[in-house]
Amino acid sequence: MGWIYVIIGGLLEIGWATGLSLSKGFTEPLPSIITAVLIVISFYFFSTSMRLLPIGTAYAVFTGIGAAGTAIVGMTFLQEDVSVMKIAFIILLLFGVIGLKMSDKENKEERGTTEWPGSH
Repeated sequence: MGWIYVIIGGLLEIGWATGLSLSKGFTEPLPSIITAVLIVISFYFFSTSMRLLPIGTAYAVFTGIGAAGTAIVGMTFLQEDVSVMKIAFIILLLFGVIGLKMSDKENKEERGTTEWPGSH
């Protein structure tokens, strides 16, 4: 369940990061309100995930999803520059996030547990 929480939080991070741009420094009321709400909800899911996942892994996945997704949204919808290098590094970032998730599962199997200590 921790992975679902961190993924939801990361997806919401894409929304609030994009909202920061659209709010123009919190000078546009509706995008500012939506951004603030998304920040709170995003951090709720992220903080909940940290009860079930190692903090380093949860934070890396959370920010990785947000960073990659926000870059993709910027290039797709906000007329930001697109380059082969940007796309290559986004792919590299996503492989890193996937690798962290896989290594966390592997570490749990080695420890013989399916939960992070103290996650009852």
